[in-house]
Amino acid sequence: MNPVIIIPARLGSTRLPRKPLADIAGRPMIARVAERALAADIGPVVVAVDSPDIAEALGDSKVSAILTRPEHPSGSDRSFEALCAFDPDRRHDVVVNVQGDFPTLAADAIAAALGPLHDEVVEIGTLAGEITTEEERTNTNVVKVIGSPIAANRLRALYFTRATAPWGEGPLYHHCGIYAYRRAALERFIALPPSALEVRERLEQLRALEAGMRIDVTIIEEVPFGVDAPADLERARALFAAGAI
Repeated sequence: MNPVIIIPARLGSTRLPRKPLADIAGRPMIARVAERALAADIGPVVVAVDSPDIAEALGDSKVSAILTRPEHPSGSDRSFEALCAFDPDRRHDVVVNVQGDFPTLAADAIAAALGPLHDEVVEIGTLAGEITTEEERTNTNVVKVIGSPIAANRLRALYFTRATAPWGEGPLYHHCGIYAYRRAALERFIALPPSALEVRERLEQLRALEAGMRIDVTIIEEVPFGVDAPADLERARALFAAGAI
């Protein structure tokens, strides 16, 4: 595999305006995420931006900033535009899509998303961690992955849901929205129309499952949290200030 990491980032956010530029320990959040991606050391890092302000916030970091159209409906679409601009010769056959609001993401977790793609039948790899609290089990903002265990710390994804599922005894898994796509899989995915379950659950990855694409999941010990609201930002700032990141 010859991966490239792409981080989609846009200024628009209803809950946290200009989120990529939010300061975390003296640097913009998008720069913190780029640091984590560079530390993974699996390939070049590209930030797909919708504003020159985000590109400027990256400073002289060793990442490429590519300005993309502002109207993209999802980070996957924005990432694909950046991929085509960065790599028109198709040297990179795998795209690792890292969300731009995961400043606490561990570098080894980014690399772990690639694991399932060592199996040639898998089209998309992603991550999840076992849920340990009742609040997570019932929180509709915590996406759960339902899958069949196929190896140690690996599932074949059957469904993703905001509901508390599956029912009965056994672990539940909190999905982490990082994806490693084979390039052909990303091309196919963004060409598909939104699917019925995707619209109902508001989960983009269901489009791939409904189209028959195979997604496998690596189970990691700790799921990073996304910065979606002011409280999340303060939590991230506290972790950096304490030297926990």
